[in-house]
Amino acid sequence: MQEKSLPPPGSRPGTLAPPPDSPPTRIRVVSYDAETLEERTIDNVESLAAYTATTRATWVDVQGFGDEHVLRRIADLFDVHPLALEDAVNVPHRASTEVRGRHHVIIARAMQRDDRGRLTSPQVCLVLGPRVLITFQDHYLGLFEPVRERIREGIGPMRRLGPDYLAYALLDAIVDRWFPVLDAVAQGLEQAEDQVIEDSGPQTLGRLHRLRRDVTVLRRVGWPQREALQSILRDPSAMVSEEVRSYLRDTSDHMTQIMEGVDACREMVTGLMDLHLSTLGHRTNEVMKVLTLMASIFIPLTFLAGLYGMNFHDMPELDNPYAYPILLAIMVAIAVAMLVWFRRRGWIGPLRRGARIDSDDDAGD
Repeated sequence: MQEKSLPPPGSRPGTLAPPPDSPPTRIRVVSYDAETLEERTIDNVESLAAYTATTRATWVDVQGFGDEHVLRRIADLFDVHPLALEDAVNVPHRASTEVRGRHHVIIARAMQRDDRGRLTSPQVCLVLGPRVLITFQDHYLGLFEPVRERIREGIGPMRRLGPDYLAYALLDAIVDRWFPVLDAVAQGLEQAEDQVIEDSGPQTLGRLHRLRRDVTVLRRVGWPQREALQSILRDPSAMVSEEVRSYLRDTSDHMTQIMEGVDACREMVTGLMDLHLSTLGHRTNEVMKVLTLMASIFIPLTFLAGLYGMNFHDMPELDNPYAYPILLAIMVAIAVAMLVWFRRRGWIGPLRRGARIDSDDDAGD
């Protein structure tokens, strides 16, 4: 999980504390309507002033928080509330939605794995205005390249509708990032289930703990995002048209579907951990049963060996030339009789036969 960047205690509201590893700020602008399209990278932040009063839909994509003065200047040009800028820069925040001043501020969290295979949830802040959408990302993530391509193609309602539809498209791209991660976790749980049944050892327990950690991350990040999307649909003051709400409702349904899958994975990992512990306990009981049966067989044999091993002179059996083989025969008979008795009691034999029968039935299915 991403470490939260925090301002010093007691700082005034609006204090920025960008992540220390955040790269220099890069600004990309896409301005469009149904007939025209303009894309450019902004080198001088003052160039953004030309887009403050535009009549076309404009997307200002801010990537990297390394230049605090640039971030503050962007907020000044577009009249972004200082608290909204603070939430955008001091990452990560839980997913949320609220109206601040002239803008609707939406914080969303994507989901992906880093180079070491750990789950990360990069934050994206969307500041939606009447004609302008500003997005803030602390790194160059490449989350929205498919959306840029859709704008270039100009097919469908992308360029016909305003920045609220663009906000929907970006949120939909963020939510879509969750599906491959959830599928990988579910597949890992299925493999872990087979491992628990076939060979439940310490490695299995470690794998289950990693899966449980992933499910916990998905649930902790996903539930606020689900609530935020539903809140946008319920809020009449949200800067989203009725036509766009129908699209956004589909994204909200996808997030609900994801969280239902996360809850199913959570129940499954809990059940697998219980099954793992139960399997270990059963194997321990089986080992103890075998050791107990072996000890029970040797108790009478040890008694006979100890009886005739005593140092007494008057033991007539010792003078009999057949005493030794007779004693061995008696010991063998006792051991065989006890094994037969254990088998009739169901302590040995039937369990193994039952396991083989179950295995054969599974193979037949």
